[in-house]
Amino acid sequence: MPMWMSLSFQDSNSMFMENLMFLHDQIMVFLMSITALILYLMVTFYTSSFFWRKNLEHQDIEIFWTSLPAVILTMMATPSLKVLYFSEEVVSPSMTLKTIGHQWFWSYEYSEMKKIQFDSYMLNDSIPRLIQTNNHIVCPSKTPIRLIVTSTDVIHSWTIPSLGVKADAIPGRLNQLFLLVSRPGIYTGQCSEICGTNHSFMPITLSSIPSSEFLKSIKNI
Repeated sequence: MPMWMSLSFQDSNSMFMENLMFLHDQIMVFLMSITALILYLMVTFYTSSFFWRKNLEHQDIEIFWTSLPAVILTMMATPSLKVLYFSEEVVSPSMTLKTIGHQWFWSYEYSEMKKIQFDSYMLNDSIPRLIQTNNHIVCPSKTPIRLIVTSTDVIHSWTIPSLGVKADAIPGRLNQLFLLVSRPGIYTGQCSEICGTNHSFMPITLSSIPSSEFLKSIKNI
């Protein structure tokens, strides 16, 4: 099935995205169970109203109706806090990549590599449309990377869905992301903050390559 017809997430390409998808599936089980229970109670209430009037006016059932939602919310919140903490944790990064949002393109700096920097603009005649850039971000796969995100004018948002990363680029502020790509490939995203008339023309293209080839490739940027 083509990706544009899919109802699910993009294929996961990072550990963080795998955790997000697992959390989504876990919470969906709770939501579907709650929906089925409520529908069952609604149907039985209208078909057996005498039974409900007789049995729903007890203190024990009131305690149960109050305690059950609290337990369910706790079971949903606990794993989500774990995923949120993991998204903010930067574990001994091997390199730092700085991302700067402009109206309407992105700039990148490899601060630890002799100040390598370049701008990334959208290719107007690319296929697929509005998603390819003239300069790709190049990073090694299976390598922890610290991503610093900021902006020079308005608020942008740097997002690659298949990697599960999203951070607002705010003028005068540095936001930090942890990036660990699981496998080599080309991954795309775009600005997900409405930043002006050309908001839809700020794509992101990231090329992940094996670590052994990274130093050779970065010299050609």
